Amino acid sequence: MSDDSAKSSRVRLARGVSPWLIPTAAAAAATALLTRKDRRWALAAAPLSALTGGMLWFFRDPDRTPGEGRILSPADGVVQSIDPWPDGRTRVAIFMSPLNVHVNRAPLAGNVASVQHVAGGFLPAFNKDSDQNERVVWHFETALGDIEMVQIAGAVARRIVPYVSTGAKVAQAERIGLIRFGSRVDIYLPEGISPAVSVGDKTVAGVTRIDRG
Repeated sequence: MSDDSAKSSRVRLARGVSPWLIPTAAAAAATALLTRKDRRWALAAAPLSALTGGMLWFFRDPDRTPGEGRILSPADGVVQSIDPWPDGRTRVAIFMSPLNVHVNRAPLAGNVASVQHVAGGFLPAFNKDSDQNERVVWHFETALGDIEMVQIAGAVARRIVPYVSTGAKVAQAERIGLIRFGSRVDIYLPEGISPAVSVGDKTVAGVTRIDRG
């Protein structure tokens, strides 16, 4: 399912964007006003206005109707890799480009058992060593047992903003956090559950089914 088909008519801005958007929009507005007095200010106003428009697009947060499935994609993007884990789980890694919606959603309903920030580097999210990047590790208590999800910062995305904290109860496809400017999200399928996606498939957060029924 495409991004457009998953959207409703309402699109909001993601929570946690103010530190980036407000200064940029204010600078664009100020230079636009100064352009009326001196057209040379247009050299600054034009790129700042374009940057503001780009940020409004990047930080869009469309409402969505949840898909059907036990485990839904936590992120918009492309399946980068599917790897069997030594403990029997399967890791599905989803790469998010700057063109994707960057609000992440709960893969299934449950309680947030833990939200742990782990310091690390800032390699490009498509790099095989990006596992050691700055990241936030989530554990959900669900009907399928413990489900682990990891938000990984990229070379530009150096801020992960959780929306909920340990102990919170979340619904499937509920918004749970934001990664700014390109990154990756890993979801670990429990032992015995096979992925319904393949490497190269596009996913839509809260809509695309990840597990095979």
